[in-house]
Amino acid sequence: MLTETETRLLGVMMMIIMLGMGASLTFKDFAIALKKPQGVVVGLLCQYGIMPFIAFSMAMLLNLPPAMAIGLILMGCMPGGTTSNIFAYFSKGTLSLSILMTMSSTLVAIVMVPITLGLYSMGIEGQWQIPQGNIVQVLAVLLVPTVIGITLRKLNANVGAVIELIGAVLGVFVILFLIGSWVPRNWQLLLETGPAIYVGAIGLGLFGFTFGYGLSRLFRQDARRARTIALETGIQNGPLAVLIVLLSFPGPEQQEVLLIPVLYSLFIVLTSSAVTVWFRRLTTGEELARDQAKIGTVVTAR
Repeated sequence: MLTETETRLLGVMMMIIMLGMGASLTFKDFAIALKKPQGVVVGLLCQYGIMPFIAFSMAMLLNLPPAMAIGLILMGCMPGGTTSNIFAYFSKGTLSLSILMTMSSTLVAIVMVPITLGLYSMGIEGQWQIPQGNIVQVLAVLLVPTVIGITLRKLNANVGAVIELIGAVLGVFVILFLIGSWVPRNWQLLLETGPAIYVGAIGLGLFGFTFGYGLSRLFRQDARRARTIALETGIQNGPLAVLIVLLSFPGPEQQEVLLIPVLYSLFIVLTSSAVTVWFRRLTTGEELARDQAKIGTVVTAR
């Protein structure tokens, strides 16, 4: 599926991405989040309450083969991806909330991913269970550069800012790398893949956007924060799922399980771009409406 060189390169790039994510935060950010935790709590509820359930429900409704079902459920159980921060920025969302949500979901992933994946994969037939030790091992290794990034930001803000930028850009590059290296070699497989698998890979992100926004509004988050939470919910950490699959399955089995995580990583870039353009227009319209209201108030006062 992926060559040994590509697998090692993916691992190195993921560590740099996590270093960059850590460098985007300071310990003060965590203190602020603890004082006003509602947005992060809603985000975590979306991440580990809604997304695994959506993935499991889609796998059952689409009657996916066991390997594909595990791949989809694994994607639903992943923490948020760092690319969500880029899309939150361009959509004029609340960037600080997006970064805190990504960081928080990644920190609790070492506990929540094994729990949710174990819960929703219990009924899957065959030898498709992903060992919890593999999940914990990958997540624990990736938390180390995250903590280093936070420390570097505290010691030198300028160095932290550069590392943050590199990590964010590399997050997009990793997905493009997966697409560029994997798709050409597996073109025939993509042509033979049934529509149900594409529906699962694409629908997971779209349902995540929809339910993430809806639940946020239900918990009285304003429209801008709700759109940020929606993006953070729908954009899962695809490269992390790929690493876990590579560690857990050999040969042909690996290719079967890996199909949906790779397809998800491909299409989430496209769907997130479209949703980002839409969200940006909504936010711009709201800003213009507020500006006009202020002008009208000034004129009336005169």
